[in-house]
Amino acid sequence: MFTGIITDIGEVQTLDQRGDLRARIGTGYDMAGVDLGASIACDGVCLTVVAKGAGWFDVDVSAETVSKTNLGDWTQGRKLNLERALKVGDELGGHIVSGHVDGVAEIIAMTQEGDSTRVTLRAPDALARFVAPKGSVALNGTSLTVNEVEGCEFGINFIPHTKDATTWGAARIGDRVNLEIDTLARYVARLQDFA
Repeated sequence: MFTGIITDIGEVQTLDQRGDLRARIGTGYDMAGVDLGASIACDGVCLTVVAKGAGWFDVDVSAETVSKTNLGDWTQGRKLNLERALKVGDELGGHIVSGHVDGVAEIIAMTQEGDSTRVTLRAPDALARFVAPKGSVALNGTSLTVNEVEGCEFGINFIPHTKDATTWGAARIGDRVNLEIDTLARYVARLQDFA
């Protein structure tokens, strides 16, 4: 489990297709304190550390994960939002995030509002009903509050701190973004199916 509060910006160092995709990710984390088998959310996708060294870790990414996320867009040098798994007693500053991406949204508009950036995204049709005004979503692993929703489109506001502490400062129209809907919204919708 994660909180959606990004704690490092990593960088894709190498990509190797060997059955599954193997990625080496550069990080500022002290890898001596990270166990093999630990989970790290990489742009919101919960991945398992399979090898590590000073300033880097490797993950294996299955074809299923590539097909459901934007990880197929990864290239060497790409910056990634990173978050280590939540520990008992950690502050829950965002919302409960599983790292199980539901689909890919697309940035369709961006406007400056003072020092903040208003971003409009288009969710896949099947996920749009789970996105609610003032509800939570995780986008590329970042816990965010939805401002407004119209059909499949929804808006997010990025304050300067978020743009500086994550990869969102480099976002562009057309970017494909990992979308994880709020767990509570998923269960409420499922219960309504039985009502």
